[in-house]
Amino acid sequence: MEVFKTKSALKAFLAPLKASGKRIALVPTMGALHNGHISLIKMAQQNAEVIICSIFVNPTQFTDPKDLEKYPRPIEHDLAMLADAGCNGVFMPDVAEMYPQGADEDWHIDLGNAEFLLEGEFRKGHYQGVTQIVKKLFDAVEPDVAMFGQKDFQQVLMIKNMLAHFSLPINIIICPIIREEDGLAMSSRNIHLSDVDRKNSLVLNQSLKYVADHFDEFDLKELETKAKAFYENIDGVELDYFTIANGATLEPATSKEENSVVALVAAKVGSTRLIDNMIIK
Repeated sequence: MEVFKTKSALKAFLAPLKASGKRIALVPTMGALHNGHISLIKMAQQNAEVIICSIFVNPTQFTDPKDLEKYPRPIEHDLAMLADAGCNGVFMPDVAEMYPQGADEDWHIDLGNAEFLLEGEFRKGHYQGVTQIVKKLFDAVEPDVAMFGQKDFQQVLMIKNMLAHFSLPINIIICPIIREEDGLAMSSRNIHLSDVDRKNSLVLNQSLKYVADHFDEFDLKELETKAKAFYENIDGVELDYFTIANGATLEPATSKEENSVVALVAAKVGSTRLIDNMIIK
């Protein structure tokens, strides 16, 4: 497994592979890898011959500087996981390599109204930062296919909108959420949960599962009310939102007959903010 710190070294590695017709897959990450990330590598191996994983903690998508500062960076652990998973190359640039003009360089594109809903309401400007770095990674790798996890459902939608904006010929594959045995969605943030928080965090999956299991029994408004009731009287859990939304727009679903319906939730558990979702149809 090769490790690249610069775009020029990465491009030099990829050029002959592309010339020989090899399909290239990109798995963008911010490191602190877990089995959810490895599932993306495995999915990539089913769709391409060459797998590049990027590890870059992107400063422009953090709305809270403290969040950026405390983001875990276990590089040796991450590289060992990627080597074991059969990754072909790791792109691990520093900030100056990705933002030669500085991280405040101008970037703003129209991502549609969904940018300002849900996570966009709580983390203003977050998706401009996400799409900015993903575009830079796409330019560096020029992959045929890129893998993203369903857990960041809204993020995937924003990246697809960015692709459409630039007419980029990259196939986006959404990979299913990987959960712990008790149902908690795997996340790099889970290491910050205390034992009590860890137990309380299960409410996210429980409320989503309730909606999926009872989707045919109640109307949408009643389902949402019942799901939100899961969060009442749990000390240390603060619900940011729970919504049953149209999967294409993230506006509240108005009918069960819509083509795509997804339940999405965000909550602060102790001092750690968690997100989760479940595709209902």
